Amino acid sequence: MIDLSVVIPVYNEEENLPPLWAELRGVLEPLGLTYEVVFVDDGSRDRSAELIRGFRDCDPRARLVRLKANAGETAATDAGFKAARGRWVVTMDADLQNDPHDIPALLSHLDQWDAVTGWRVKRSEGDSTIRRVSSQVANRVRNRLSDETIQDSGCTFRAFRRECLRGLVLYRGFHRFVPTLLKMRGYRVLEVPVKNRPRRFGQSKYGVMNRVFVATADLLVVRWMKNRFLRYEVAEDLGGQPGQE
Repeated sequence: MIDLSVVIPVYNEEENLPPLWAELRGVLEPLGLTYEVVFVDDGSRDRSAELIRGFRDCDPRARLVRLKANAGETAATDAGFKAARGRWVVTMDADLQNDPHDIPALLSHLDQWDAVTGWRVKRSEGDSTIRRVSSQVANRVRNRLSDETIQDSGCTFRAFRRECLRGLVLYRGFHRFVPTLLKMRGYRVLEVPVKNRPRRFGQSKYGVMNRVFVATADLLVVRWMKNRFLRYEVAEDLGGQPGQE
C-alpha cells in the first residue's frame, strides 16, 4: 500500500490536464509521501486519455482508468475509489478550480478525522453569480431535507482514510452526498475552507437544472436511507467461535 491516491474524474478536460499534472507534482513531491494520481477518464471525446497516457509514459505515478462510455461523475469517482491503492484518498476536480496546494491541509486533519470535505467559502473568486446562487439554493434544500449541516455539499475536493470507502455504495448523483453517507455509518467528517479558482478552459458540466432540481430526487432517496438506516449495538453475544462444534 502507498501513502496517497489522488482520484480525479475527467471528462473533456484536455486543456486543463497538463497544468494540473504539473501543479500536483509540485505540491506532492515535497511531502515525502509515496503517491499515485488516478485519472478516471469518463468517456471523454477529446484528447484527455491520450494526454494521461503521455503522463504515464514519463511518470508511473500517473494512472489512467478509462470508462467505456460516459457514465457520470459518481461512476467515475466510484471507479477511482476502487482503483486507489493509498491509505489516504483525495478526490478533486480536473478543471483547475480546486487548488492542489490545499491537499496538505486536508491531509493534516486525517489524524483526528475520518474524512475531510472542502468548503468553498469565497465562491465569488471562481464562479459566476448564477452558479453561486444555484449552489446556495441547492445546499439549503439538501440540508433542510436531509437534516444536515454541510455548507458545501457540491464541493468534491475531499480527503478520506481508506477504511471509510470500504463498503461505500454509490448511485448516480450520489457523489454530492458522500459526507452524509459516511456520517450515517458513524465516521467523523470535518468541513474545512478551500480555495475556489476561476475555470480557465472548457465549460462547467453543471447548471441550474442539474444543480438544484435533478439533485432533489437524489436527496429524497438519501433522506429515506437516513430514516431507515439500521442503528444498533450488540450488548452481549454468548456462544462459540464460528466453525466450532
